Amino acid sequence: MSSEFDIWMSYQKQTIESILDNYLPNIESTLNNLNEVMRYAVLGHGKRIRPLLVIASAEVGDADSDALKQRIAAVEFIHTYSLIHDDLPAMDNDDLRHGKPTCHKVYGEGLALLAGDTLQTLAFEVLTQDNNLPAHQNLETVKHLANASGFYGMAGGQALDLLNTNKDTSLNELTMMHQKKTGALIAASVHLGLLSCQDYQEEIAIYLKQFAEKIGLAFQIIDDILDYQSPTEILGKTAGKDEEYNKSTFVSLLGIEMAKQYAYRLADEAISIAEDYLPNSQHLIDIAHFILKRDF
Repeated sequence: MSSEFDIWMSYQKQTIESILDNYLPNIESTLNNLNEVMRYAVLGHGKRIRPLLVIASAEVGDADSDALKQRIAAVEFIHTYSLIHDDLPAMDNDDLRHGKPTCHKVYGEGLALLAGDTLQTLAFEVLTQDNNLPAHQNLETVKHLANASGFYGMAGGQALDLLNTNKDTSLNELTMMHQKKTGALIAASVHLGLLSCQDYQEEIAIYLKQFAEKIGLAFQIIDDILDYQSPTEILGKTAGKDEEYNKSTFVSLLGIEMAKQYAYRLADEAISIAEDYLPNSQHLIDIAHFILKRDF
């Protein structure tokens, strides 16, 4: 990972933080504290991989700045809503997220549930705001994010995760589950970045979808490895949860070394796809390298 990428990522994360802050309800805008819960969950932490992918893929074309901001916020709001819900007692029952108590531990299950619901709806509200792109392109953005978030994507994958807990799962079943649960929103992030461009080309989106699917699966494999071998202090969430809940993972099925080899092979395949769009795709390639080397 180059020092140029470090500088780029640091700058973009500051930009992302500002964008998210601007789209969230003001802390003093209502008499209840729902906005406080939303801000607690969204701001000041996280890898921001998904909005970084939106930005990096938008560099392949000529992005409309208003549309790009909307897609950055929408993707991260959807991601954060999913984390809030995943942490609830009815799901993964986790006490820590990003190194601090989870939303329901601080504000109670009711407000945590509502904060997740509100972030989900806010994501689509943001996508209906004005920009300089044609209506059909904005409509396609809404459709694509909804599909990646719902039955055929993230929520459907989470349902499979619940169903497969305490069961033997094949590698094919595990892969399909994570292509929905984790991979769908990562792939959508790349597509939404391209859909923020005034010169959007469907053929490029189809090609880079393969890149996104491969790094999405690599991301999950590395996540499984980190859950197995990194301490809670580094992860920022409770380590060893997969083993505690008897969940099938790429580590439990393949072992550490084979899982690493699989992740690296997927990343290499993804990078070879993105290389066709150099130099504009350099930051997509850098993110693929970052995913492999991350420690949290």
